[in-house]
Amino acid sequence: MTALYYTLGVLFFFAAILASIGLHELGHMIPAKRFGGKVTQYFIGFGPTVWSKQVGETEYGVKAIPLGGYVKIVGMLPPGAEELAEEVSYDTAGNQIVKVRKSNTGMFTQLISDARSAEWEHVKPGDEDRLFYRMAWWKKVIVMAGGPTVNLLIAFLIFWGLFATVGKVVDYDVKPVVDEVIPCIVPAAEDGRACTAEELRNNPSPASAAGLQPGDRFVSFNGEPVSTWKQIQDDIRSNDDKTAVIGIERDGVPLQLEVTTQVQPRPLDSQDATKLTPVGFLGVIPEQTPIVETGGPIYTLQQMDTMAVDTVKALVTLPVKVFGVAKALVGLEPRDVNSPVSIVGGGRLAGEVASDDAFPVKDKFVALLSLIAGFNFFIGMFNFVPLLPLDGGHIAGALYEAARRAVARLRRRPDPGYVDVAKLLPVAYVMASAFLVMGVVLILADLIVPVHLRA
Repeated sequence: MTALYYTLGVLFFFAAILASIGLHELGHMIPAKRFGGKVTQYFIGFGPTVWSKQVGETEYGVKAIPLGGYVKIVGMLPPGAEELAEEVSYDTAGNQIVKVRKSNTGMFTQLISDARSAEWEHVKPGDEDRLFYRMAWWKKVIVMAGGPTVNLLIAFLIFWGLFATVGKVVDYDVKPVVDEVIPCIVPAAEDGRACTAEELRNNPSPASAAGLQPGDRFVSFNGEPVSTWKQIQDDIRSNDDKTAVIGIERDGVPLQLEVTTQVQPRPLDSQDATKLTPVGFLGVIPEQTPIVETGGPIYTLQQMDTMAVDTVKALVTLPVKVFGVAKALVGLEPRDVNSPVSIVGGGRLAGEVASDDAFPVKDKFVALLSLIAGFNFFIGMFNFVPLLPLDGGHIAGALYEAARRAVARLRRRPDPGYVDVAKLLPVAYVMASAFLVMGVVLILADLIVPVHLRA
């Protein structure tokens, strides 16, 4: 059954992500058509076509590699001065024939020229007023922002549903009561793993050696009364490797236990989990009751605002983090559990959530929905980055066009015309190459050195 649940989790995740991709592309296509633009293709996936159907002027279909999607909006690139047409005509099928004077001044100039020529091959008679670059700047913004906005809306709706019903754990009410006794001492980096037989014999935890049991309530430490977990925790840590007398209540009966704590390096810095501080160690996990906060749409927007700040910080450090993943891929260092993952890694995590017996069905469903919402939120934020070939690059071009024209009107100068985003294609090619490399690294790492739900 575990394998079945794992497969169902993976399939659920991928189906949800593909649906999100499809809705993202609808977010571009619907406003483009409403504004009179011509959309010739709507595809989910890349590579060879698996299935397609022509409906009106648009071909709808699915391609073999389900790692994205696209819509083809005619006229994204304007004709440039470096490639003025010497002659424009149409053949008997109505296809436009453009003879172009191409520049040979450099590789990037040639690439731009080729891109313009390829773009204008899709222009047919009567399309002159339907070209994307001729749309008003605000229409361009709506068309290009439509896709990532859909992803953010999906994330909002899922998070809203979760926050309104399940809520968000904002803190824990930690009681001075033993929930679990750690049987042996393991290094902090391996915290959570099972003890070996040798460790149980030769290196039991002080709590285990003293005979502490689940349900024991701490009432004193070296004769001083304690009433909170923070008090007993501070006393244990400051005790270093000395012997202490701990007062407990077990089933209502007061007892005193003599225990010798040990000094162990532990992660005490909430900002840096890799920073270890030597402190006294007992070896118990206290009882914790989660404090849950629920809320509606305003609360959800507030939470997403915090997520947006964290996502921007993550995007800034993304190349560095992917480089760390690359080093883990070739065996130079272990992979950080907080490293970024690809859609493949997301699928694996979804499968592990669905097949983990420690999760009740409700918690599994909540975790899967949270994972899908998180991916949609990241995809939406990522696409708003103002660099080509991302949607944000086209939005930035449209906003620059509006600003340039506004300044020209204020200064009573001629209309400077449309912004030529084709001139930024070299940047787009470099960025696309970088995204491709990062994507390949993450996918390979998720297959070879994956991040697991449990270490």
